[in-house]
Amino acid sequence: MGTFTSDGLVLAYDHLPGEGRPVVLVHGFTSNRSENWRRLGWYGAFERKRMRMAALDCRGHGESAKPHDPTAYTRAAMAGDIVALLDHLGAERADLIGYSMGARLVLAAALAHPRRFPMAIVGGVGATLFEPPVAGDPLAEAMEASDPESISDPMLQSFRRFADEQGEDRLALAALARAPRAPLTREELATLTIPVLVVAGSRDELAGDPQVLADAIPGARAVMLPGCDHFSAIAHALFKAAAFDFLDGTLE
Repeated sequence: MGTFTSDGLVLAYDHLPGEGRPVVLVHGFTSNRSENWRRLGWYGAFERKRMRMAALDCRGHGESAKPHDPTAYTRAAMAGDIVALLDHLGAERADLIGYSMGARLVLAAALAHPRRFPMAIVGGVGATLFEPPVAGDPLAEAMEASDPESISDPMLQSFRRFADEQGEDRLALAALARAPRAPLTREELATLTIPVLVVAGSRDELAGDPQVLADAIPGARAVMLPGCDHFSAIAHALFKAAAFDFLDGTLE
């Protein structure tokens, strides 16, 4: 494990040496670099292919700093952490892979810094990215609930239980869920000029249809993983195969 500083916060990361420009992995909400990427076989896949890779714990997660102030979790600040990691590694450019929350951060980083991120793969996102935010703060309230059994929504309860299993700081996660951020728009995504791959499970109700998102990004490709929901897609061999084919240019 290494650490770097971004926006005054100390963040944790792993770095695997290899060939070519690095690929930066950005995990989902309530997860961390070890659970999202190492345990599910992504580190091993990069090692076998001898590709350079870095994975960070996003602020509020894992072994990184966990402020309890929602203003610390703006999309711009969290996307800036990806750029700060790149600077720390001394890399001018890197490809990106993000899942769920991490996918949104990857898109934000690519929009803000297109010259630094030549290629992006986003998983666990799709048509629902364009839906308006849910009224209130149900995700934050789920993180703050004293008893997970009191959470009536099955998806929210799944995120809460996962946070508990990972030993995450639930108040930091609640602050992140309350952070002010506007949804990404089709107009913004239409300005992306880099290759983008969108991947989601066919049963992922949280993401929706990946083709709808891909259609909003010029030249983007979509892959749907059969039989996968939001929590199983990240580990699927077809996701890895599609990602590596896209990175090496086989999937065009």
